[in-house]
Amino acid sequence: MEAEGGARVRNEDVPPQNQDLSFLLPSVATLLSDYGWYLVFLCVGGFLLIQHLRKNRSTNNQSSSVTAESQDPVSVVRRQEALEASRRRMQEEQDARAAEFREKQQRLEEEKRRQKIEMWESMKEGKSYKGNAKVAQNTEEAASTSSLRPKTDKKPLRNSGYNPLTGDGGGTCSFRPGRRGPSAGG
Repeated sequence: MEAEGGARVRNEDVPPQNQDLSFLLPSVATLLSDYGWYLVFLCVGGFLLIQHLRKNRSTNNQSSSVTAESQDPVSVVRRQEALEASRRRMQEEQDARAAEFREKQQRLEEEKRRQKIEMWESMKEGKSYKGNAKVAQNTEEAASTSSLRPKTDKKPLRNSGYNPLTGDGGGTCSFRPGRRGPSAGG
């Protein structure tokens, strides 16, 4: 099989052998048996990382288009004007409520002042200072309450001599405290 110059020559009669990957099988089996769980966790972690990065990239693309649109000077000015108009409208509503409250407080103070003046004048005249102001209110209240509910004769719930501390009057059910001392269990 050697040629004239001592060089090896291929034998043409021997068919070439097809090399397969069977030589990798022992090294891969050893790698998987030693680091199998690490490789599984590494693959799962890589998959989750890729999914997270895809989601972030898609939201970044959407937000970049939104920020590009929001950076439009006309839309920014329009949004600020709408915000200012909304604030102005809410402030006007608050001012109106405050003015209404002040008017109500002034009316109440004026009414109290008028009642005090009436009481003072009635006291000067020698009348009861409580009489006129309170009687007018009481008659109005009595008229309104009498129209709402008629007076009915009601029986009292219990007799006038009832005293819950005496223990009588309860009928068949009366409370008796338990014995003092340790329980008589055994």
